Amino acid sequence: MIDCSRLPPHPGCYLFLDEEGTVIYAGKAKNLKKRVSSYFQRQDLDAKTRNLVAAAAAVDFIVTDTEVEALILENTIIKKHQPKFNIDLKDSKSYAYIHITDEAFPRIHIARRVEGSGRFFGPFVSARERDEILRLLKTTFKLRSCRKLPRRACLRYHIGSCSAPCIRKISREDYRERVQRAESVLKGHIADLIGSLREEMTARAANQEFEQAMELRDQIASLERLTERQRVERQKTYDEDVISYIMSGGTVYLMLFQVHRGTLAEKREFVFDAGEGFLEEFLVQYYSEHEPPKEVILPEPVDESVAAFLSHIRGSRVRITVPQRGEKRKLLDLVRKNVEIGYFGDRMKVDELKRRLRLPDLPIVIECFDISHLSGTSMVGSMVQFRWGRPDRRNYRRFRIRTVEGIDDVAGIAEVVRRRYARVLKENMELPDLVIVDGGKGQLAAALRELENLGVRVPVIAIAKREEEIYVPGFSRPLPLDRNEKASLFVQEIRDEAHRFAVAYHHQLRRRSAVS
Repeated sequence: MIDCSRLPPHPGCYLFLDEEGTVIYAGKAKNLKKRVSSYFQRQDLDAKTRNLVAAAAAVDFIVTDTEVEALILENTIIKKHQPKFNIDLKDSKSYAYIHITDEAFPRIHIARRVEGSGRFFGPFVSARERDEILRLLKTTFKLRSCRKLPRRACLRYHIGSCSAPCIRKISREDYRERVQRAESVLKGHIADLIGSLREEMTARAANQEFEQAMELRDQIASLERLTERQRVERQKTYDEDVISYIMSGGTVYLMLFQVHRGTLAEKREFVFDAGEGFLEEFLVQYYSEHEPPKEVILPEPVDESVAAFLSHIRGSRVRITVPQRGEKRKLLDLVRKNVEIGYFGDRMKVDELKRRLRLPDLPIVIECFDISHLSGTSMVGSMVQFRWGRPDRRNYRRFRIRTVEGIDDVAGIAEVVRRRYARVLKENMELPDLVIVDGGKGQLAAALRELENLGVRVPVIAIAKREEEIYVPGFSRPLPLDRNEKASLFVQEIRDEAHRFAVAYHHQLRRRSAVS
């Protein structure tokens, strides 16, 4: 089975690869770790998915900032690799754009492809949002949408949604000014417009014109959503390479994103020994074998001779950019984020947990306990071990509860903790750096009592499921950790794995009982 432990709980795209490294399936996920893990945990997979899982030999991933970016990136990957298990998406159309034509009186409409003259804005993943924005722009700025200028005014003019350039009701200069305002909105410069709409909405509400106020509220929401610019697929007419790296322990971990005309086309990874001028050396060696793009985006400046060398290979000028802010900086940060998660995600989780729990040592080895039963029957316990932030399945253990009757999770935790560490002491095995129990203050107290009786001194915490609250000894209230911060998410990840392992064993015993 594919090891999913290195996958992060972030949005992005995942790629299943066969034994030859060919992409056989590409998918998107709100949470990469949960989505990919589900392929190997569910029992109700359809025939196609079972064949996919059987054929997959490895999994790769690319982290994005939002689900929207993951959706666009998935579409790009499928169109490039044509994975055999993505049958339904092979012939799918690209997402639509809003097109403002290059005419004397430009028209605004929807375009499926970036072809011809004019300005294209998008792509828009949500058709509903796109149509709402298009309607808003046409009605707000009264722009034409007809293919050809008619000889007389149409219905849109009579209902007040078109300025009627066809019958010269507006000058060319005034119409161009309205077009420029619409383009400013599509580029994200919408603060002034939103301000005026808010004032009108307030006035409508004061006059008890609630329906009109709600319509204005929806228009404001559409404009605010428009400001979330896609950073993975951007409208460009040239290619870019985006490079970032992290250096640790004398080793460079580097990623290169190839962006083809605004679309992320490929991710490449490199690991090599660090040395003086390693970035310039990498650029020279890599682009000696690969044609440089028009622009290379880097996290730090390099010697001017490197740009001259790349320009000589390409046969035209290559621009090297070190952005400090804006869209390119966000894309550069996204590459670094992929480096961090791809190479250092597990270590970062361990470091953050030590800091937030104020542990004396790094929790390199963590053991977590959970109890599973059905109304007190077939009660079992599980223990999972994480080492350096990853599951160490060789050291998983499961327990049939022997001394507890009825529904008593506290007593169940006490038994499995006692049995586990009595054996650890007897066989002189290593103690963990941190013990986690699933539950609240009752389970925490039971685990502490058993460890004290055995003379075992290790940090212990408990995590309660409903609010994901973390309890530590000596405090009646949970720690002030947000459930979505990195340390808390790591504890939840460990607890969820212990729960999965316990439930699987519980189901196994119930099946045996049913058969007998």
